[in-house]
Amino acid sequence: MHSLVLLIWLALCAAQDARQRRISNVLTFGAGALALIHLWVTGTTWFGADAQQGWWAAAIALGLTVPGYFMGRMGAGDVKLMTAMGLATNGLFILCAFIGAGIASLLWLLIAPRVWLHMSQRLREHLRYLEPGTSKKLPFAPFVLLGVLASIHWIH
Repeated sequence: MHSLVLLIWLALCAAQDARQRRISNVLTFGAGALALIHLWVTGTTWFGADAQQGWWAAAIALGLTVPGYFMGRMGAGDVKLMTAMGLATNGLFILCAFIGAGIASLLWLLIAPRVWLHMSQRLREHLRYLEPGTSKKLPFAPFVLLGVLASIHWIH
């Protein structure tokens, strides 16, 4: 059940990021606040890891995303997304999500030029910020979602 809620939240963030190249503070700060409240009230993360693991996961998320933000490769929403996810999960989850996102984005860069031309106009409009070659800074949340989906069976 917890995985399903997390996947729905990630899907909402991914859809918004792919369409607008930004993730709403309501989604990121809201999830982060809920994860923080859960951490303080229960002493565990949303996924049942002890609070210390949640704090470490948030620190790992910050360590992996803040440099990308300062280099202009990631947006602030990506940093908030990964930090909120860290507070709700654990370090292994964050590492798998980040590695999976990296692999998914690399695969997209390789196949997108061929696939993009065969996609419907409507789908291309919805995913316009994922168009190959338009920007050096692709939306990150869709790739995080794919990374989590690809690795969720190893995480649990």
